[in-house]
Amino acid sequence: MKKFAAEFIGTFALVFAGTGAIVINETSSGAITHVGVALTFGLIVLAMIYTVGDISGAHLNPAVSLGFFVARRFSLREVIPYIVSQCLGALAASGVLRVLFPQNATLGATIPAGSQLQSFLLELILTAILMFVILGVSTGAAEKGITAGIVVGAVIGLEAMFAGPISGASMNPARSLAPALMSGHWEDLWIYLLAPVAGAFIGELGCRCVREPGCCPGIANQNSIGVKTGS
Repeated sequence: MKKFAAEFIGTFALVFAGTGAIVINETSSGAITHVGVALTFGLIVLAMIYTVGDISGAHLNPAVSLGFFVARRFSLREVIPYIVSQCLGALAASGVLRVLFPQNATLGATIPAGSQLQSFLLELILTAILMFVILGVSTGAAEKGITAGIVVGAVIGLEAMFAGPISGASMNPARSLAPALMSGHWEDLWIYLLAPVAGAFIGELGCRCVREPGCCPGIANQNSIGVKTGS
């Protein structure tokens, strides 16, 4: 139960801070800036990895949980409760933002700036890179885990920095689902539900291509799920 609570709280923090930065940036006429929004997403993920990583693995993302399942590091019986916890945490965060900023039209929803195909491909590639990195820093020698939060947070901030203006750089179905439902802007939601999941699967395939056999040892080794923090 503590794992699910950790995923709920961690995803709440991610969506509240990340999409909250978008909302406040719009409300304050750009005081935070796009760079500030990107850094907010990266920093809140970094903080949550070090806070709850030793409890739940700090997935904070249904695509990441599914990616770990495909990599055989996560049991099927925990995938659904993780995803439910993540989505509920995201919805709670968007609900709070709706109360705080009732005048905001989108609540930080991810909306393509270009074509749907362009955003779909961007989200797929961005999530593939993210999953590839997460799998890399969550296996191997224990000392790699000391900087795992920095690495994952940096990748998220980097990808949000350059791709955010086009696709929103969601890489996270829960992060996109919550503000879309709360604001009513769900016409492009399918992009942000399908592309990250497909991208996570591609990232897992990439990991298998470059790492030695046995890098994904199976669900018996439950200590290897999530992003380790050196605990």
